[in-house]
Amino acid sequence: MIYKRYLASEILRSAAGVFFLVVVIFACDCAVKYLSESVAGFLPPAKVGYLILLRVAIGLEVILPVTFFLAVIIALGRLYKDSEMTAFGACGVGMANILKTIIALALPVAILSAVVSLSIRPGAWTEIYRVMDEAQDQFDISRLFPGSFLKIRAGKVVFFADEVDKAGSSAQNVFVRIAEGEKRSVIRAQEMAQEKPTSEALLNLTFRSGTIYEPPAKGEPGKVTRFQQVQYSVPGEPPGNSNYRRKATPTNRLIGSERPHDIAELQWRLSAPLSTLLLALLAVPLSKSSPRKGKFARIGLAIIIFAVYFQVFTIARTWVDRTYVPSLPGIWWVPALLFLLALVLVWRTDELFCRQPK
Repeated sequence: MIYKRYLASEILRSAAGVFFLVVVIFACDCAVKYLSESVAGFLPPAKVGYLILLRVAIGLEVILPVTFFLAVIIALGRLYKDSEMTAFGACGVGMANILKTIIALALPVAILSAVVSLSIRPGAWTEIYRVMDEAQDQFDISRLFPGSFLKIRAGKVVFFADEVDKAGSSAQNVFVRIAEGEKRSVIRAQEMAQEKPTSEALLNLTFRSGTIYEPPAKGEPGKVTRFQQVQYSVPGEPPGNSNYRRKATPTNRLIGSERPHDIAELQWRLSAPLSTLLLALLAVPLSKSSPRKGKFARIGLAIIIFAVYFQVFTIARTWVDRTYVPSLPGIWWVPALLFLLALVLVWRTDELFCRQPK
């Protein structure tokens, strides 16, 4: 019908603007994080843009539901402002018709958010972890900043230097902590230089004028060694030694798992399409406003509701993760509360859109 196409065009037009704005805000937030890590030497500058794109792809599981939610409120708010909703009611377009149209529009968005959450999310996290691990393993003295710590190999090797020459070939007054299994050692040296790595070693370092401290381990006494020059090779990680990361785990491997971490992650992924439909349902009664008010009259309240909903969802996932709450009800009590809120608001509209004449 004509009113359905009209509603769809209004909502999609609003959705385009909201989507662009939310993506830009989210991308800027990610850029601040990764640029700060790049400045600190934890991340190569060339990888920053790639990581931002990956995080935006993951963020679509939240961006899509909130975009459609706000777009419906803005579009219907504009129709209220111009009294077009009153005209719909006079033509016999009831609340059921409006809700059916909104839910029909929300279904493709819910399917797309499900694809992002169930498929794109684990793949993107896998790539992010790979880039971050490579950035940590690829040590270069030029990445050291005076007075700052630099970690590689997931924190197993930590560097600190008071001074770094402009060419990035050596560092002065160096502190290095190395952890290999249960063995720990600390190297203090006046100078550190980097040699060309071998196939077996991740990096080769030459220390001059310093001391090696080895605390007691496994009943063996500690040892202090002073040196004029010593070479140290950091071995690479053995293949297949990567840590298990649930965010990067394919969805089919999460299904049937009894570990609380996996259950919480799976429920979080499945919640994305459900949240899209529930927020779309809530947007219809929430958009009701007086013609004297603008189309953005309910945007503030809508943002608060979504922020609270998302925060409570995050808390519920943490509770399942830490076994405070069993897998049932898991996190599903949160969308249940949102559904009840939507039903209450729909009921209180008191046939706002008029019933269709029999």
